[in-house]
Amino acid sequence: MGDVKDKIQARLPGLPRFLGMQITEATKDRLAGTFQVQEAHCNGTGFVHGGALMTFADTLGALGAILNLRAGQWTTTLESKTNFLAAAALGVTLTGTTTPLHRGRRTQIWETAITDEAGRLVAKVTQTQMVLVMDAKPA
Repeated sequence: MGDVKDKIQARLPGLPRFLGMQITEATKDRLAGTFQVQEAHCNGTGFVHGGALMTFADTLGALGAILNLRAGQWTTTLESKTNFLAAAALGVTLTGTTTPLHRGRRTQIWETAITDEAGRLVAKVTQTQMVLVMDAKPA
């Protein structure tokens, strides 16, 4: 598991790296990570911006989907629904945990819970990942 987690961490793209995301767990059935809310992640009132939470969850869900793809497949987010449930202040470390609700041939659905250091639910995100076949010929 550590090897997969480390490989994912090393390949995080720009925006997740900007968040300072750290991947803490990576299996086909569960992916988790953390990030600490910094001033650049806030909405101007000292609390984390919703877009930072959505980026965090979208990245975790996409990575979960990627771990379940076959050779020649890729994924992209088709739909995402976020419920914001509590504020997270500057300096708080958030934890996101994503698990699959559906892993089909054409779509995968992942649910991510984002909690603060006290275990309080800050946001719940459900996203649909479309499975793309990279070597398919156009019809």
